Amino acid sequence: MPSVSKATELRELPDDELVVRMESAKEELFNLRFQLATGQLDNPARMKEVRHDVARIATVLREREIEQELDAVAGEEGNEQ
Repeated sequence: MPSVSKATELRELPDDELVVRMESAKEELFNLRFQLATGQLDNPARMKEVRHDVARIATVLREREIEQELDAVAGEEGNEQ
């Protein structure tokens, strides 16, 4: 079972927790790549899992950025009227 949950569960977490999880997943991915290069990697499928975890977290963070941008634009339009 992957260490990071599905995207729906990730959406429930605060931004700072997502950033911490992203950093740890990237660190794990680095370590896995190092193990692959040195021939010590036991479970190559774990690399795929971690890459997908990183992508899921990045997607959730980007969704929040876009939502904030849209809120800011909507707020500016409301002030003009």
